Amino acid sequence: MAVKKINEIDKYIATFPKETQVYLEQLRATIKKSAPDAEEIISYKMPAYKYKGVLAYFAGYKNHIGLYALGSPQKEFKEELLKYKTGKGSIQFPLDKKLPIGLITKIIKYRVKENDIKLELKSKKKKK
Repeated sequence: MAVKKINEIDKYIATFPKETQVYLEQLRATIKKSAPDAEEIISYKMPAYKYKGVLAYFAGYKNHIGLYALGSPQKEFKEELLKYKTGKGSIQFPLDKKLPIGLITKIIKYRVKENDIKLELKSKKKKK
């Protein structure tokens, strides 16, 4: 029988109450499904995802889950984010409501595309 390797993100999630862990695992699964090539790491003491640069971070709190997907998705998805508390590069999803999986998926896929474009532009500049 194979033993599941416990990584740093598993340890991070395990520090939260069971109810919060469910939300964190849902968010984690959504990010992994939306960006299957992203590397899972801990950065700034939070779970983070890297794909051609940082895609997003997330963190658990007493009353919400924070998604830190940097600034551009907030402009792109402004209307859909109106019902959530946002800050510079952050979105708060309250623990008393279901996670907006569809919105999170769109945000992460947007960040993947954004990082692809940035890397492509950088490589074109180097060729000149």
